[in-house]
Amino acid sequence: MLASRPYALSIAGFDPSGGAGLLADCKTMEANGVYGLGVCTALTVQNDVQFEQVSWVPAATILDQARLLFARFPIRWVKIGLFESFAQLPELLTWLRAQQPQIQVIWDPVLKASAGYEFHGQPSLNLVQQVCEQLALLTPNRPEMLRLWPAASAEEAAVAVSAFCPVLLKGGHADGTVATDVLFVEGEQHAFTTPRLPHGEKHGSGCVLSAAILASLAKGNLLVEACSEGKSYTTTFLASNDTLLGYHAAARTL
Repeated sequence: MLASRPYALSIAGFDPSGGAGLLADCKTMEANGVYGLGVCTALTVQNDVQFEQVSWVPAATILDQARLLFARFPIRWVKIGLFESFAQLPELLTWLRAQQPQIQVIWDPVLKASAGYEFHGQPSLNLVQQVCEQLALLTPNRPEMLRLWPAASAEEAAVAVSAFCPVLLKGGHADGTVATDVLFVEGEQHAFTTPRLPHGEKHGSGCVLSAAILASLAKGNLLVEACSEGKSYTTTFLASNDTLLGYHAAARTL
């Protein structure tokens, strides 16, 4: 017997601290009423303040993990996080669509660990376009947006990339007393603003936001509503304590 909740899949790295990656994604999805499945792309040696190394899972093993999950569970929503190479993403997206033609994918482009470790160099614009044309949503922060699509501003880059897929530009790296995320979709912009919290910095907060959005979409909500719900959940998570590792139970919404 399968669960009555919807299923969603995170394809991401393993963070032993539980603040980011697969563990954070599955905790977030559970707290939002979705059964979270996970495929591991990387084994990292890190905690909430220090990153030492990463061991990449072979591409064939990544697909083997996912294959059995798709054979067993009705998966319609997938989040992709940390991945070894940009060049592998088109192949992965094609494979996912072969398993489930109606698959919807969020890509949270993890380019740099919060402790400072750089995972990737500069991708080609053609590759970024090729990947984004197969996405339901791209969720970069401001530095990531400019890495993916160099432009005069992150907003200008987001407008350009939104011609290929919806873009949620996260505002956590901006200055000011409020934190504003902006969804660029179909020529429109939708802003989601919350007060900037005095102890609001959390390891893996970007993972939590994209996983919360994924969970909302998996439950049938439209994109604008899902982004709003994801922002609300993440704000509660950020306010849950004054450490770098937030609590999910305090933000539980079933």
